[in-house]
Amino acid sequence: MKLELLNQARCFGGEQRYYKHASTALACDMRFSVYLPPQAQKADCPVVWYLSGLTCTEDNATVKAGFQRTAAELGLIIVCPDTSPRGDHVPDDEAYDFGKGAGFYLDATEQPWVKNFQMETYITKELSELIGAELPVDMSKQGITGHSMGGHGALTLALKNPERYKSVSAFSPICSPIECPWGRKALAGYLGQNQAAWRRHDACALLADNGPIDAEILVDQGLADDFLETQLKPELLEAAAETSGQKITVRRQAGYDHSYFFIASFIEDHLRFHGERLKS
Repeated sequence: MKLELLNQARCFGGEQRYYKHASTALACDMRFSVYLPPQAQKADCPVVWYLSGLTCTEDNATVKAGFQRTAAELGLIIVCPDTSPRGDHVPDDEAYDFGKGAGFYLDATEQPWVKNFQMETYITKELSELIGAELPVDMSKQGITGHSMGGHGALTLALKNPERYKSVSAFSPICSPIECPWGRKALAGYLGQNQAAWRRHDACALLADNGPIDAEILVDQGLADDFLETQLKPELLEAAAETSGQKITVRRQAGYDHSYFFIASFIEDHLRFHGERLKS
């Protein structure tokens, strides 16, 4: 196997595993977690990719989101990649919202980031092919979700790969990076000042430029989220979806913030949403 098993634990009849592998796309070693439900012992299972947010690793959602019980019931494999390349040789920034832990799920074109920060290629090609070859995954049944920066990644990767991801959801996504400080900083840093290139990494711009996809989108947003008005802006996604004809449900949850307590409260809803669509 090209995967090095680092740790595994029995969990709701299945196994929670952590793997390490050498990434060609990112020019470094990478880690990810995967939950294998009990059904994976006998047959290939659908997979849901969970993309985490700023500062997170493969461990945050694995430990805090509480997805394993429902994934075991539904027979869903859950893959949690890291959020950026890692290693002492990988360039970084002192700020939390750029560099390591902040890959933004795109392929950088600017120095010094271009060599390592190829997260779109890593998620959609390298890691996908590796998991498909090494683990009991039915690659014809893939869904994608994520939180914050990872919600942005889930939306943009799904909009650019509609034939691959049959179900799409997001928690508190950065809906339009072009229109918020987090996004403008990341897009300028990784892609340069040509804002035409930014549009390929903005869910609202992708809907305007390419139109809707077949998959329905589910979004949950907490109304007590400190980043709601300045960084996330779900109203822009709703407007883009209405104009393009994209089928979407945006649920605003009173009293919920940006934390994993919010994600844990609604992760079962999202997995059932994915399960219905991946098994139909």
